[in-house]
Amino acid sequence: MTAGRLAGRVAIVAGAGQTPGDTIGNGRATAILFAREGAKVLAMDRNVESAEETAELIRKEGGVCSVAGGDVTREADCRAFVDACVAEYGRVDVLHNNVGIGTGDGGLSQITEETWDRVYDVNVKSVLFACKHAVPVMRKQGGGAIVNVSSIASVCSVGLLAYKTSKAALNALTHGLAMANAKHRIRVNAILPGLMNTPMAIEGISRARGVDKQQLAQARDAMVPLGGKMGSGWDVARAALFLASDEAGFITGALLPVDGGQSCRIG
Repeated sequence: MTAGRLAGRVAIVAGAGQTPGDTIGNGRATAILFAREGAKVLAMDRNVESAEETAELIRKEGGVCSVAGGDVTREADCRAFVDACVAEYGRVDVLHNNVGIGTGDGGLSQITEETWDRVYDVNVKSVLFACKHAVPVMRKQGGGAIVNVSSIASVCSVGLLAYKTSKAALNALTHGLAMANAKHRIRVNAILPGLMNTPMAIEGISRARGVDKQQLAQARDAMVPLGGKMGSGWDVARAALFLASDEAGFITGALLPVDGGQSCRIG
C-alpha cells in the first residue's frame, strides 16, 4: 500500500470500540488503518472507554485521534458527534458507519416487537441520522465519502429475520444516498462482510448461545469457500480504506462483498 492514502482527511468511525476478545473488531481496525494512512480520526462509540482504548492505540503509533461517546440510535447524539468532529478538526471527509447488532433475533415465530425495533434502530436509523448531519458538512466542503457496513446476510439465506431485512434496508439506503448526493461529489458505498473472526462474532455469539468459542470458530471457518477460514477485522478495514480513498473516486452506490466467496453461492 502507498502510505498516506487519507493524508489531510478527517474521518469519523462510528462504532470504533469493540467487544472484548482475542481478535480485533471491524471498527477498531478501521480507525487504526485510517490513522495509519494519514487521517485525523474521531473514534465514536457508546462505550467511551473502549473508544478511548482505540484512540490510545492510534496515538501510540503517532496518529491523531479524539473520542466521542453517544447512542447512534438517537439523532441528537449523531448530531453531537458530527459537531464535535467539526469543532475539533474543521471538517468531515469520511463517515464510516460500523454499528450493527442481531441480538435476540430469530425466525418469524421467535421475533418480538422490541427486538425488531431495536435491530432496525441500530442497523438502519443510526446510519440515517449520522448521514443526515454529516452530509451537509460534506456538501459545504465540496465532497466526501461515506462507507456503511452492511452484511452478506442482506443477500444470502440466514435465519435472522430482523438482521437480514435491516441490512437489506441499509443497502437500499446506501443506494438512495449515493444517487441523491452524487452531484455534490459525495460517494456512498457499503461493505458486505461475511463470516468474520471478530470479538463481536466469536465471543459474542459463543456467550449468547452457550457454545465453546473454539468449536464455533471451527464451524464458521468450514463455511467459508476461500481457504476454509474466516476473515478478520483488517479485511473489512482494508475495504473501507479503499472505498474512502481517492482510488475509489469513481465508485458510488457499490455493495462490496468481503466474504471469502460466501455470497457466490447465491448464483
